[in-house]
Amino acid sequence: MYHAGPSAVDAVRALKELARERPDELELFEGFTDAELDGWAVPVPEEVRVVLREIGGLETEDHEYRFGPRGREVFTDGCWTLGETDFGEGSLIVGVGAAGWGPVVAVNPWGSDPDVTVEAPDFTTWLAGFAERLADGVADRPRGAFSVPATSTVALAEADEPGEAGEADQAGEAGEADQAGGAGSGVDRELAALVGRGDPLTDLVDLHGLPGYPCSVDWEPYFSTVHNTADTGSSEVQFEIVGEGRALLLRSVVSGDFLGRAVRRHRVPADAARRAVAELRELADSCPGLVELEAGCADSDMDGWSVPVPEDVRTVFREIGGVAIAGLPALRLLPGAPEHAVDPELHRMLGGDGSYWPLARIVHGRGHALAQIRIDPATGRWGYVVSVPGDGESLRTYPELALLAESLPDLLLTFARLARRAAAGPDFAARMARDTRWLFPNTGEPWPRPAPVGEWAGSVDPLLAAATELPDGTHAADLRAVPIPSDLCFYRAAGWPYAARLERLHFAAAGRLAAAVPVPGPVPVPASVNVPVVG
Repeated sequence: MYHAGPSAVDAVRALKELARERPDELELFEGFTDAELDGWAVPVPEEVRVVLREIGGLETEDHEYRFGPRGREVFTDGCWTLGETDFGEGSLIVGVGAAGWGPVVAVNPWGSDPDVTVEAPDFTTWLAGFAERLADGVADRPRGAFSVPATSTVALAEADEPGEAGEADQAGEAGEADQAGGAGSGVDRELAALVGRGDPLTDLVDLHGLPGYPCSVDWEPYFSTVHNTADTGSSEVQFEIVGEGRALLLRSVVSGDFLGRAVRRHRVPADAARRAVAELRELADSCPGLVELEAGCADSDMDGWSVPVPEDVRTVFREIGGVAIAGLPALRLLPGAPEHAVDPELHRMLGGDGSYWPLARIVHGRGHALAQIRIDPATGRWGYVVSVPGDGESLRTYPELALLAESLPDLLLTFARLARRAAAGPDFAARMARDTRWLFPNTGEPWPRPAPVGEWAGSVDPLLAAATELPDGTHAADLRAVPIPSDLCFYRAAGWPYAARLERLHFAAAGRLAAAVPVPGPVPVPASVNVPVVG
């Protein structure tokens, strides 16, 4: 099936003969004029015109395919949707690049067995195969006789870049870099150019050099509908054919569902602290009034603080004591700022002195949150940057947080990247505010699934195994292999009782694991007064 190089004329002839022989089984739609084809938003090569002049689509008892725009439909994302598959659960798309129409790909991201299959290298070959199957009385779509893996776009984009591995690598995702082409394996520059910086929730399928057709793709979406949430079922997969048919991009939009698998994060450079200082200084010089930096402090000052300060953090604090970027809440890196005042009950729920370092007060509507660096009291390690509701009662009733960065230098590099992009267009402050809505918890980012810690009993992972010692009813999430940013909403977990109240948040390994420990029963709420956390 799908012999190389079928004739478009032969495909049309075969379908017309079938329509005459089986009028109750096959209806052919009227074709298009050359004037109509010339008016389309994409070029239509002659080998496709041969078909479209004669046939504008077809309908059988099981399928309906439209070969061109009808009504309000338009060509988008490098492809045209020919029709639906699997009773509307999937889509059959064809690339419409300038070099020709192809390949033809069936994308069905739903259900327990998601399926992506490259059915044919081009439109004419697919049409000939469809006519052949129809003549043989085969109604089902062709299943993959061959298989290829999808590749993380981040792994592909960073395959030949030096630097430290991100947390997802440490959690077992490093193998994807080999698929993308790491050091010494030969990076595909064309594919790397197509994905740019890459996206943790987007995978790529290389459509060139497939072993044969139909070819299934080893891929699954990043969300899962297995564990229901209050808003379950809103996730979707966005697909795009890029590079004139060179590659297929599959992007998981996680909305209303929990994450279903680990992601490949962007790599944090080994010299992130030095880079962050240099990039922020450059922005302060080139964007006066939009990016402003406060003076840092001496090592002798840091030596007197109540927590140890590691070298990468000192690299930042020696040079910068605060960062004010238009459109963002001010980052106050040094202790004693008014924004660092914390309600004592909230302070207790966050772990108390020595467990976190306040950075900024984030206002969102009528609420506010506290951005902070989590510190491992046992080792003094400064780790993840999270944002936690700043109102104790809100946190107690709806325990949640947002993961912002792997470290302070990582957060500063992100701000610098966004500021450079905002500076290239109008309305700098509005662009920065729009691009950083994720600073406040539960504002639209993916949800890692909070699991009852008992699920990790017997785990060989020391971090997960240690979490099982937390009190009964505790829910936790491993944050080492989730997207940044992410929203961790404990109260959306099925096992978190509706009436439960938070006793405290527990952060292990400087924030690499976050847990919510519920109150075993009603507890009194202390009076609210402001006290500084560090100083």
